[in-house]
Amino acid sequence: MRLVTPQPEPRPPRGPFPAQPQEEARQTPEAANQESPPARLNESEREALLLNIDVSLRVHTRPQLFSWVQGALQSLIPHEVLLCGLQEGRQSPLRVDSFSTAPVDAARLNELYQQDVSLVPHLIKLWEENRCQAVLCETDRGPHAGGALARELARLGVAHVLAHGTHDASGNMTSFFVFAAKPATLGPKQAYLADVVVPYLHAGWVRSQVTWPLDRAGTKPAKTGLLTPREQQILQWIYHGKSNIEIGMILDISPLTVKNHVQKTLRKLNVLNRTQAVGKALALRIVNP
Repeated sequence: MRLVTPQPEPRPPRGPFPAQPQEEARQTPEAANQESPPARLNESEREALLLNIDVSLRVHTRPQLFSWVQGALQSLIPHEVLLCGLQEGRQSPLRVDSFSTAPVDAARLNELYQQDVSLVPHLIKLWEENRCQAVLCETDRGPHAGGALARELARLGVAHVLAHGTHDASGNMTSFFVFAAKPATLGPKQAYLADVVVPYLHAGWVRSQVTWPLDRAGTKPAKTGLLTPREQQILQWIYHGKSNIEIGMILDISPLTVKNHVQKTLRKLNVLNRTQAVGKALALRIVNP
């Protein structure tokens, strides 16, 4: 299937930054907010975009959302950490969730995102001043680098972020997403793709917050006998962010033995990597969240 999409008109300068010479504007992600979107997507990128939109429409549960954002969505917007915030009322705190391919303390990261009074307000302000279009930022530079969330992202090596959200008819923010990645991963093309994909991300995340009946949510009953007890045990530790070496130490087996179990698990689940394996195991209720 070939997706043919009209190409966007060049945008006005992005963000509240003063005009700079072209060579200087390439130096930081913030400067990239001024650049026009990429000229066009190639055929494989258009196909990947169509695939992601299709997958997003099938998201009804958190495991399905996890499987999408750490699977197919990585082909469009590569990231190590995705922070999600849902604004349920002007006086209510953000409802927060996070998804990560890195071994992170999700509860602590969620708390830092929810309580941050430096970096997150700064990103939201940039986004609003940029007419609610995606913005790029380096969180380890400038006056906001000293905040707890910025320091944690820097510690994880993912201080480069792409931020985008959604708003209601009055222009009030309804959700806000922060993709955190390693340096040189995110750029203007990913910002343009975020402009297209984030509305679907918002809709999928909202659906995942609803307690659906099992038949409507597309949740399958727990698979029994698909994986051995040892493979399930290892997959559970992978879900908690442990490496092969760490799992080997916990289970008192060699990292090579862990690796062999992981490879067998990937084949049995018909997936390509550990992240997809966790997502599918959650959907099949093999792993307990």
